Amino acid sequence: MPGTGWVPSPGGTAYDDLAAWVRSKGAPGSVLVRPGGWQFAAMDPARSRRAAVLILFGVRDGVRSTDAGDAGHDDLDILFLMRSGSLSNHPGQVAFPGGAIDPGDADEGAAALREAQEETGLDPGGIDIVGMLPEVGLPVSNFLVTPVVGWWTEQSPVYAVDTAESEAVFRCPVNLLLDPEHRRTAVVRRKGFVSRTPAFLTPDAVIWGFTALLLDAVFDGLGWTRPWDRSQEIPAPL
Repeated sequence: MPGTGWVPSPGGTAYDDLAAWVRSKGAPGSVLVRPGGWQFAAMDPARSRRAAVLILFGVRDGVRSTDAGDAGHDDLDILFLMRSGSLSNHPGQVAFPGGAIDPGDADEGAAALREAQEETGLDPGGIDIVGMLPEVGLPVSNFLVTPVVGWWTEQSPVYAVDTAESEAVFRCPVNLLLDPEHRRTAVVRRKGFVSRTPAFLTPDAVIWGFTALLLDAVFDGLGWTRPWDRSQEIPAPL
């Protein structure tokens, strides 16, 4: 990708692409998502809290290739959850598993795995932490969020452990998320301000907002994005 300092290796596997790109984002000054017209508020550094989310890639059911040695990105899916509609922050929205970093967490990766286990029941022993991406500010809840990239080496069942927190847990194929027919721009109009974020149409839900921004940045950075029409707008499913 021009200007990123990293390009996919010809013939490389999806795991190779992920590992190399994540390493490249560890350089000083690297940015994943730049502040822009999607933010309704500004971060308050004095009161911000740290959080981590798990962007977990796994080999899709029905794909014979089951190890990192030969899986391409079309063989993969990503784990998501749908937040409960009764929550005060981001109710009913699709998110990556994750949450606030606790004092007892060894690092962002440990926090992301702990939260993912609590929310989806996955076995953290079957996940390889590929690495951490630059943190991104989420002003509406004043979190500084570190995206943690994971690879599912030994997959385990997942479900909504606490339905008061998560209404559903689902895995979505990467090739569906990359399909231009499933890409839109989600729009929120509030008190004269207009926020636009990428959106992904899936059979389970519309992924938009902060989660879609992270997903879009990851696909762009990896060089996996297929050209899509950003002028196709939909109202954000609030």
